[in-house]
Amino acid sequence: MSEKIYVFKKFERFWHWSQAALIMFLMLTGFEIHGTYRNFGFEKAVGYHTVAAWTLVGLWVFAVFWHLTTGEWKQYIPTTEKVVAMTKYYLSGIFKHAPHPFRQTQLRKHNPLQRLAYLGVLLFISPLIWITGWLYLFYDQWAAWGLGSLDLSIVATGHTIGAFLMLIFFIAHIYLATAGHTPTSHIKAMITGWEEVE
Repeated sequence: MSEKIYVFKKFERFWHWSQAALIMFLMLTGFEIHGTYRNFGFEKAVGYHTVAAWTLVGLWVFAVFWHLTTGEWKQYIPTTEKVVAMTKYYLSGIFKHAPHPFRQTQLRKHNPLQRLAYLGVLLFISPLIWITGWLYLFYDQWAAWGLGSLDLSIVATGHTIGAFLMLIFFIAHIYLATAGHTPTSHIKAMITGWEEVE
């Protein structure tokens, strides 16, 4: 038997889809800047990439404010409870139709592995991308900041590594979004706010 619970508020859904669209666009323009393919042309790709990056910064500033003022930041506190059970479920149980070891509620939206993954994005991938991206953007200011000896190729490599890590996270996120009781149930929940749970 299953029931529907209202899990994702309007702002969370707006933030999720806006962030996803911006990150996809940043990857599209970023890999063009890197020379992977030609779509917009280098100069336009750089301009679009910069605008999308600042838009994402604005979205994140507002999202941080929203999470802090609503208490939703608590949803991301990592826990080791059921980490092993979740790992076993994703490695094998999911393919054997085993019962899901985590029950989602309004107060516990993310399972322990999701919390750890989001923490990794917030503490490692995002800072790597943002710090190297800002350094790239303000390259002409390095000497004034006392960073004249910094190597641009190291900054570029760091930014590219961050982009590939984000791409890996993005692919895993899409795959796991199809791991609900139906392949589209988690996606529908992020559109409507209502999650169907067993």
